[in-house]
Amino acid sequence: MSKIRDSVEVALELDEKEIYAHIAHESAEDMLRIISSLDAERAKNRGEIIYYEDDWDDLIRKRIQKGKRHTAFDFYNPALLDIWESRVNSMKDVKNKIKMGTAAVLGITGISLAITFIYREAWLLVGLSILPLILALQEYKKEFLDFSYYQLSQFFIDELKELIAKHNLDREKYGFRVFNYDYFDVDVRKVGMNTIAFVTVDGGRREDIEKRVGKIVASIKDTTGNK
Repeated sequence: MSKIRDSVEVALELDEKEIYAHIAHESAEDMLRIISSLDAERAKNRGEIIYYEDDWDDLIRKRIQKGKRHTAFDFYNPALLDIWESRVNSMKDVKNKIKMGTAAVLGITGISLAITFIYREAWLLVGLSILPLILALQEYKKEFLDFSYYQLSQFFIDELKELIAKHNLDREKYGFRVFNYDYFDVDVRKVGMNTIAFVTVDGGRREDIEKRVGKIVASIKDTTGNK
């Protein structure tokens, strides 16, 4: 009768490279979904009609949870949690402020309309004159969110590139759907009805990626006021 072995015994018999490669593969697949989901949200923010079911916020949350369990394998970037939380908080903050600003403009317009009826004077012109502020606020919100989605997407692209290069994964197996085409270090191809991007792997990748990630972190801190 053969002895039943536990998972630890089986794992110890596996080739170490295979274990690393397997976890790297899982991490890369998660990143593909996150990048596509972020980019889809970015395209929606620009007014495009996009049908994409994944929720990028939930995907990142799950990726971070997985990463924390894999810290021994170095598949978790500690900076990711801070970057994600800062970006999400700043996006919520801007959305709330735009909502409050819009409500204030509409409120002033409503008050000017009421005063016009009460006093029979053209106070309504004051309210109407500030209505263009609503368009300006919406345009600012659109640009801010676009930049936020871009930052997060590029950050994960850089993470994916480093992961593929570090663990010698086949980059051709890790294509992700994109709707915008202005990212660095990607090879964009038309595959059927979809546009698929693959990261480019080259020499000196680590230094370039670290510099870019550093710039992304710095810009996020600048826009959120974090030190």
